[in-house]
Amino acid sequence: MNTEKEYVLEMKDITKHYGENTVLNGVSLSVKKGEIHALLGENGAGKSTLMNILFGMPVIHSTGGFEGKVLLDGEETHIHSPYDAMEKGIGMVHQEFMLLPGFTITENIKLNREITNPNPVSRLLGKNLESLDMKAMAFDARKALDDVGMNLDEKTLVHGMPVGYMQFIEIAREIDKTGVKLLVFDEPTAVLTESEAAQLISVMKKISESGIAIIFITHRLDEVMAASNNITILRDGKLAATRETAKTSIREIAELMVGRKGEAMVEAAPRPVPSEKVAMSIHDLHVDMPGEQVNSLSVDIYEGEIFGIGGLAGQGKLGIPNGIMGLYDAEGKVELFGQELNFKDTRSVLSAGVAMVSEDRKGVGLLLDRSIEDNIVFNAMQIKGEYLKKFGPFTQIDSKKIRETAEEYIKSLDIRCFGPTQHSGTLSGGNQQKVCIAKALCMSPKFLFVSEPTRGIDIGAKKLVLETLVRLNRELGMTVVIVSSELQELKSVSDRIAIVSEGKLVDILSPQAPDADYGLAMSGIKPSEHIEKGGTEE
Repeated sequence: MNTEKEYVLEMKDITKHYGENTVLNGVSLSVKKGEIHALLGENGAGKSTLMNILFGMPVIHSTGGFEGKVLLDGEETHIHSPYDAMEKGIGMVHQEFMLLPGFTITENIKLNREITNPNPVSRLLGKNLESLDMKAMAFDARKALDDVGMNLDEKTLVHGMPVGYMQFIEIAREIDKTGVKLLVFDEPTAVLTESEAAQLISVMKKISESGIAIIFITHRLDEVMAASNNITILRDGKLAATRETAKTSIREIAELMVGRKGEAMVEAAPRPVPSEKVAMSIHDLHVDMPGEQVNSLSVDIYEGEIFGIGGLAGQGKLGIPNGIMGLYDAEGKVELFGQELNFKDTRSVLSAGVAMVSEDRKGVGLLLDRSIEDNIVFNAMQIKGEYLKKFGPFTQIDSKKIRETAEEYIKSLDIRCFGPTQHSGTLSGGNQQKVCIAKALCMSPKFLFVSEPTRGIDIGAKKLVLETLVRLNRELGMTVVIVSSELQELKSVSDRIAIVSEGKLVDILSPQAPDADYGLAMSGIKPSEHIEKGGTEE
């Protein structure tokens, strides 16, 4: 009698709260033995939290656990730690490598699972002093490397290897473990070349054919179609859909990933681009911002428009303003109203009339132990010498003018506080964000970058911040670039939206473009090219 269960993993009705936030709401995931199951969703959809639950991560247990059940081979199980998950046959191939560079490939593959032989000393003093059986370990490493198609000498040091090689060594280490039932591949192709990615997919298929199930997390939808058998899509912490790969299309998946019902928080009336005059011309921009690299990006932004920049986390959208503001090393050419910017020097960029509200409120945006008024005037005082009285060779801070300016911004931006002298660090996130905007506006900029304007603030504050940006644009004619992970936010206020993937501009879309077009662009596929290459509108 065959008692083998169809599903190696079932996660049923998983719900997870962090304080008052529900990050997963009744999500279920079922993975069959020997299948490749793609797990998809935008950033913040809940994929990482679901995997943290599967691996028994401390962040789950220390925040009240979760609701729902996890079953392995049909039996309910409780996974208490990543080590416990490994013992139960669950492994992970990480996006960030977990290899020790000073060790050989063999030593990395067999780390914590070394093969040893007794010797005279160990017989007297214990197993910990047994000799390493390097021949047996090298034999296992060779087999694992052959299984992933890597013709590397197993005695080679990992240090200095190309990242593609390291990714395959990670996989070899996982499949060398005995009793593996399920492997999670977390964005495994993110660092690989096209040919390496194709090789990885063939390795994944080979692993699945041996009976090991794979959960494949990726944003590259063409790879999902090439590799997976089934697909689970999460959206806003809920199960959006499950699909058999053979019975769906890239376009449908893209739409399911980003499609949302409900009203936008702010409605800026659609309009043609307000001017044909280029405010900022970006040509061949490269930015070396760790995790947000920009690779040869070119775009023109028109005077008086709200220009949105979107894309998944780690794809380069944050690198654009940070590089142009001189906060990270950058190359290329950027012109503001026809004048070339020296973006090697932040003071020069600020002086030219560009201001930025940083995504890092606490690290870059604010002096948390200083008053609201000090924060608001800080850049204007340092860069432009404003709010200072000059008496011959001496200068004195103009406290009266600073106070008046701060009170004006507190009123116009509705900053909820006790007064201008309150420390910025004691404000709520939404009010801190408004102080950052006031600080940028105090520079009287011609051009404003706002990076992740609503990150970490409540829905009421989000609405106020976005309305403020629309008002600045409409009433003052200020050119505003909003960089955001929140697609609905961009669609509600922008005139045009650029989508960035792998550090490059994929497409510029209208806010009224279909959700599927956005989903395709965020996975690196230009919608019009997808149709030309044989994709369908359906």
